[in-house]
Amino acid sequence: MSEQKVRWGILSTANIGLGKVIPGIQKSAHSQVVAIASRDLGRAQAAAQQLGIAKAHGSYEALFADPDIDAIYNCLPNHLHVPMTLAAAKAGKHVLCEKPMALSAADAEALRQCPADRIVLEAFMIRFHPQWRRAREIVRSGELGEIGAINAVFTYFNADPNNVRNQADIGGGGIMDIGCYPITAARYLFEGEPERVVSLVERDQQFGTDRLASVLADFGGGRQLSFTCSTQTVPHQRLGVFGSKGKLEIIIPFNAPADTPTAITIDSGAAIDGSLSRREILPAVDQYAEQAEAFALAVLGKASLPWGIEDAIASMRVIDAIFASEKSGGWAKV
Repeated sequence: MSEQKVRWGILSTANIGLGKVIPGIQKSAHSQVVAIASRDLGRAQAAAQQLGIAKAHGSYEALFADPDIDAIYNCLPNHLHVPMTLAAAKAGKHVLCEKPMALSAADAEALRQCPADRIVLEAFMIRFHPQWRRAREIVRSGELGEIGAINAVFTYFNADPNNVRNQADIGGGGIMDIGCYPITAARYLFEGEPERVVSLVERDQQFGTDRLASVLADFGGGRQLSFTCSTQTVPHQRLGVFGSKGKLEIIIPFNAPADTPTAITIDSGAAIDGSLSRREILPAVDQYAEQAEAFALAVLGKASLPWGIEDAIASMRVIDAIFASEKSGGWAKV
């Protein structure tokens, strides 16, 4: 590590990295992006030039072997998350890996082979955004009363057969890509794990991927998560938390813009149209930069992270149960 900065290597030239995560890492005070790798050296060189990165590697193995790298950001397609994260960790690197961490819980369990002194984190950037931290503060405060339900919608339209999200054999589909966000949100706000789930899933006949899914998850104690996700409907996202005394809504829960303030509304139900709700405005924050900074501080030993490999395995167990319910047509235990 150089001058108390974590030196990052970027694994792949995927759009999420180029457009969102790498610029976020570059904003982190304790981070420095020093290299990027692709199996196509030309693509790596072009990305490096575009983003002002000093080094480009033409193989993943070269990046793992680079002595100037402390941490890897893995934004490869889903089926490569576990093998490449494991390889990077065994090469001595800390790893921030895109979600979902694996193709199944059993797949994720292989990450327990990572050296114990290496930090491995699933990249749910929403957990680092102040609007989520504020939402949990409000839930914990008791202002909403007993929390009974969380409801979420997350949708977009993408029918490109060449897009990795539409390739079933490498982990495509809406549940893996965006359904994991409401799952993470409910686990974060309920501060617990679901006991069972039931799902209704509609699949694209050409791709074989789930393009529309609705899920009900039972967290026990009268607590429920319900969400709908889709890869072939109009783009939309919302998340609401409903308690015995009030409700809370995060207006842009998952793709909060980096340059625009965000809002949470808190409503006691005094007016049925919500006109008497309280609106809290949070300043503009790049959640990818916040994620990178928290990760870097953990690597430097200046802070700790409450999530790691076991959290990622727990998340995958929920996704496994959703698919099991799809097959059985009934409830599936998590």
